[in-house]
Amino acid sequence: MSEKSTLKQLNPKKILIRSTNWIGDAVMTTPAVRTIRENFPDAEITMLAVPWVADIFRLNPLVDRVMVYDKKVLYQGKIKGVLKLAQHLRRYHFDAAILLQNAFEAAFLVWMAGIPVRAGFKRDGRSLFLTHGVELTPAIRARHQVHYYQSLLAGLGLDRGPDSLHLPLSQELIGWAKGYIECLQGQAGFSSADGKGVSPQALSPESRRAMPIIGLNPGAAYGPAKRWPAEKFAQLAAIIAHHYGESGCLILVFGTKDDSEAACSIKEFSVRTPFHVIDMTAKTTLQQVMALIHCCHAFVTNDSGLMHVAAGLNTPTIAIFGSTDHIATGPFSQRSVVIRKEMACSPCLQAQCPQGHLRCLEEISSQEVYAELAKVLLHEAMASSLSEDGEC
Repeated sequence: MSEKSTLKQLNPKKILIRSTNWIGDAVMTTPAVRTIRENFPDAEITMLAVPWVADIFRLNPLVDRVMVYDKKVLYQGKIKGVLKLAQHLRRYHFDAAILLQNAFEAAFLVWMAGIPVRAGFKRDGRSLFLTHGVELTPAIRARHQVHYYQSLLAGLGLDRGPDSLHLPLSQELIGWAKGYIECLQGQAGFSSADGKGVSPQALSPESRRAMPIIGLNPGAAYGPAKRWPAEKFAQLAAIIAHHYGESGCLILVFGTKDDSEAACSIKEFSVRTPFHVIDMTAKTTLQQVMALIHCCHAFVTNDSGLMHVAAGLNTPTIAIFGSTDHIATGPFSQRSVVIRKEMACSPCLQAQCPQGHLRCLEEISSQEVYAELAKVLLHEAMASSLSEDGEC
């Protein structure tokens, strides 16, 4: 094979894609995955992904197989684990590897696996392991991450496909989420105008369908400079409760076990309000979270993986940004609103505020976020977002 030939010209029949390691990044690679499939419609495509990202691709019909790179169990050890995985990959006789992950390890792994065509950005000191390296230019760095991954493929000679995110869900998952939400609605009693309360049984199916489902995501893995304070999320929940007290609503608080404390604070702050706040942190699989977010009328979130999931599901999203760059990693959706405060120091891209004040987040008020949320919910109510066929 000539190195001068483009990947398109080589037309590999068995392709390994090395996924990124973060949920949000993985969602932003879904247009690139579509581009790969459209350029190689007859190829067998395998996605290599870490466990917490694998669910992003398991329901994707553009991928034939998902292999899980489990470093804690199957492939332990920084060197030993890589060598073991490389040996495993050799059995599949891949023609080409496309590295969406930027790490040195990704290129070393596929080189050790003997995959003849190895493509990715030339960065992180891995150029020697790539047969098809693409220069990472300042212009590529300056654009949204969706374009970043698509630019890699264009540099490999592929015809670029649509940039829209792609997160398919099964009807089984959507049905589960709808049933779960109906169960939560059936357990909730709400205050009536006379203060006597309304029993769950008194809520008609029409009332339940009209009840807004709002997702909150108070977590963000990178650090506190990405997290709007939990008390502000709690204040937002209280404002929502005041507005929807008579008719009721459901607020689902999502996140990992690290976000359970924040979820608890939100729930405790709202304990006397006439609606239900449901702590969903660490209680579901990623696919179940995706299905529930799909059923939300609105999703209020920090810059996080679930923010990108909501964008990929076309759920109306209000994204709160602090230290990070909303141009490069903002929600890639026409149904999203970014709330941020322009500071002389922003975006600093730091996990901790270098100046120790977090003003970029502290100056965003719960009333300001609610004002945007109210616009979204009004639009969703007018559009009757819950369809009659049983889907969310």
